[in-house]
Amino acid sequence: MRIEKIVNAGKNVAYIETDEIIMTDVQSALDLLVTVSFEYECEAIIINKSSITEEFFDLSTRLAGEIVQKYVNYGMRLAIIGDFSNYKSKALHDFIYECNHGRNLYFVKDENEALLKLS
Repeated sequence: MRIEKIVNAGKNVAYIETDEIIMTDVQSALDLLVTVSFEYECEAIIINKSSITEEFFDLSTRLAGEIVQKYVNYGMRLAIIGDFSNYKSKALHDFIYECNHGRNLYFVKDENEALLKLS
């Protein structure tokens, strides 16, 4: 795993690059949050969809809600890069829509859009 610290609009953002699934449950999401927050002094994370377990995108598992709640509680913003059009769940598409109009979690197509949302 490689973590690149980017300064974006005066805020530190961690861009996570890895070929592995590193966000598998609430604990691994918290571990990433702590690492990024304390070791890299970042306030936001950009991560590729492929680095997150598919269970996150199945809202019936409640994993997305639990992770998002932890990140909101600790003041960490998150942008997930990927193509989400292949998911057929209306609930997931509604969740993505609501998140993209909020202030904490974004589902975006690329790094540039992630940085724009996190600025």
